[in-house]
Amino acid sequence: MGGCAGRRLSDSEGEEANPAVRPPPQDRQGTHWKNAVGFWFLGLCNNFSYVVMLSAAHDILSHQRAPGNQSHAVLLADILPTLVIKLLAPLGLHLLPYSPRVLTSGVCAAGSFILVAFSHSVGISLCGVVLASISSGLGEVTFLSLTAFYPRAVISWWSSGTGGAGLLGALSYLGLTQAGLSPQHTLLSMLGIPALLLASYFLLLTSPGPQDPGGEGEADTAARQPLINSEAPEWKPGSSSHLSLQERWTVFKGLLCYIVPLVLVYFAEYFINQGLFELLFFRNTFLSHAQQYRWYQMLYQAGVFASRSSLRCCHIRHTWALALLQCLNLAFLLVDVWLSFLPSIYLVFLIILYEGFLGGAAYVNTFHNIALETSSEHREFAMATTCISDTLGISLSGLLALPLHDFLCQLS
Repeated sequence: MGGCAGRRLSDSEGEEANPAVRPPPQDRQGTHWKNAVGFWFLGLCNNFSYVVMLSAAHDILSHQRAPGNQSHAVLLADILPTLVIKLLAPLGLHLLPYSPRVLTSGVCAAGSFILVAFSHSVGISLCGVVLASISSGLGEVTFLSLTAFYPRAVISWWSSGTGGAGLLGALSYLGLTQAGLSPQHTLLSMLGIPALLLASYFLLLTSPGPQDPGGEGEADTAARQPLINSEAPEWKPGSSSHLSLQERWTVFKGLLCYIVPLVLVYFAEYFINQGLFELLFFRNTFLSHAQQYRWYQMLYQAGVFASRSSLRCCHIRHTWALALLQCLNLAFLLVDVWLSFLPSIYLVFLIILYEGFLGGAAYVNTFHNIALETSSEHREFAMATTCISDTLGISLSGLLALPLHDFLCQLS
């Protein structure tokens, strides 16, 4: 995992040396903002559909009077497809061009809305959850890999969009259903989200040129056409498709210093969210149990959004420190569940907001550090491989958090 020093001068850099071929500054600035806004919308749409659809699946399952507790089934349908996609992505997903991947992601997102909206059985609803999981997992691997061919700044915009999806997705679904729309009609009203994702990719992003994608010099490259008018994204200099298995293994070992801390962050984070949120109940407040739980979720999402949007203000190199702080956060709240020593719910509100800050900061800084410290020929593979971190952490936490939650509920 070497740096970018010593790379060959690209054709576009040769053009930069010739003032006659440099585009006007307004064109370069326009290209920069088109890509920035494009990646923000891609992050928003990729996770928005998943957040909204998952909330609706729980509502529709409850209306279908499904026997027993279906939360475990929903969690499996939610996690397993994404986990499989991210495990296989470093091995062969790069062989599929980007445009078909994006189309597949958009179609799966729309299919998840339609399936769950018109579902009359638990099985069909769970199939909708599976489609949403496929869309989110495939989209995250695809778009994070794609950032390898753009300036590093787009990582911050992508991360901010994914953070906004959690907050805006939950608020929009809650707002529309509270306004009187049924879950079914709410889902159908959001079919524009997959369309916006496809439009952002094909119409808003510009085609990356043959330059060092990790650099910050997009303002110095030629103004480019939208992706729908170009085949450039299907082949790129520095693509990971030519890497041997030995090279991939070497790069993977170098990535462990990024992957392990991010796995720990998400393990602790979702252990709190899945196992402890419902047990952090205060009776000396005007909020009902359900309202307290919604506030926890909203504050967590707000913290994630704020920190995923903070890269320009604060860059954290040592993400293992965030993992340590998140594990301490888990230990502190776990002790409170047992002993109930916190006197006020507002202290829990602050802790959960802080939990979201840690998780969001770990995500955006991990991928930014990879973009900084990997060579251009390894960057696409590195981004795709590190994508497994969050899903692996969530999966491990689910194995422990749900049984612990059930055990503590029996005791209380």
